[in-house]
Amino acid sequence: MDGSGAEGTPAATEGSGGDARRRRTFGMEEELLLVNPDTGEPVPLAAGLLEGYKRPAGPGGGPVLTAEFQQEMIEVVTPPHSTMASLEADIILGRAMADAEARRVGVRAAALGTSPLPTDPHPVQLRRFIAMTEEYGLTAREQLTCGCHIHVSVDSDEEGVAVLDRVRTWLPVLSALSANSPFWHGQDSGYASYRAQVWSRWPSAGPLDILGSPEAYHQLVHDMVSTGVLLDEGMVYFDARLSRHYPTVEIRIADVCLRPQNAVLLAGIARGLVETAAREWRNGVPPVAVPTELVRLAAWKASRWGLRGELLDPLTLQPSPAITVVNVLLDHIREALEDIGDLQRVEELIDNLLYEGTGASRQLEVLHRAGELEAVVADAANCTVWVPAD
Repeated sequence: MDGSGAEGTPAATEGSGGDARRRRTFGMEEELLLVNPDTGEPVPLAAGLLEGYKRPAGPGGGPVLTAEFQQEMIEVVTPPHSTMASLEADIILGRAMADAEARRVGVRAAALGTSPLPTDPHPVQLRRFIAMTEEYGLTAREQLTCGCHIHVSVDSDEEGVAVLDRVRTWLPVLSALSANSPFWHGQDSGYASYRAQVWSRWPSAGPLDILGSPEAYHQLVHDMVSTGVLLDEGMVYFDARLSRHYPTVEIRIADVCLRPQNAVLLAGIARGLVETAAREWRNGVPPVAVPTELVRLAAWKASRWGLRGELLDPLTLQPSPAITVVNVLLDHIREALEDIGDLQRVEELIDNLLYEGTGASRQLEVLHRAGELEAVVADAANCTVWVPAD
């Protein structure tokens, strides 16, 4: 979601892109559910949690907690980082902090893309959110979904739009890697990421066309807002967009990841994609002219199957086994990852994810084993803060 009124979107302040000797900074926003530890149901306690929360003092003081659209949610926001290791430390710290604050008010924080159990969410009582609930009806009232937003620094809007034009066909693979929402209102949805289906109800959600220039991008945003269909620019919910407040590209397509290590992997891949796209632009390589309708189909297939079936290959837009498509993605960003110093860590984390499965697979396995959705939520809360032993 966007526009809670809270500060804390990751900014790029440590030096951005440009050449292989400088690492683009990146940061992350993770939305977490607040759940009853006994029943597994979401609980509207964000206000009480934040009321007693003491925010770290000073800029760059570590991850912070902020409110989100629904009172059953909390958001963890990291500052910008230049290395995967430092970002990983803040993701782990931020999740632990969120869960500790949740326990203080009698609940748990769980990295779940949707609530496995039926729920009736409660919007935060800010004027903007009240207006959204009135304007968009059931779409807003049911919008209890948790995503992961990755900010990667860019040098200019020109570079940022060039990146958006070139990463669009690769973003569905991030959706498949992060898939963590198989349940909806107490039922198996049949999707690995049903959050993606719920999110697509918003009128501005989904992939972008190739735009070619910052002027075209900003004109599109202006025209969309001027229709009156969107309340404001914060409701431009593209799969990836230019940040309104910071010099970053914001990649928004992913579910919140069940395990912190998977979130780190997603961030590493996202930075590799941005760096690869920027290099292509600087070298005069044009974006691949894939129709937006086909990108949308690729995103649907990723939402449906995650890593359990076929995905659409971003190079051919033909179906291919998920593991093959993940390797195509890795080959695409390999040079950038190697120059940044992330290749070995990304390869390790990909291997782990392919072995362990996505969050969606884990949730379905727990349900099969335990026979109740309450156990799925309890397991997810533990996975949210689980750190493997060295």
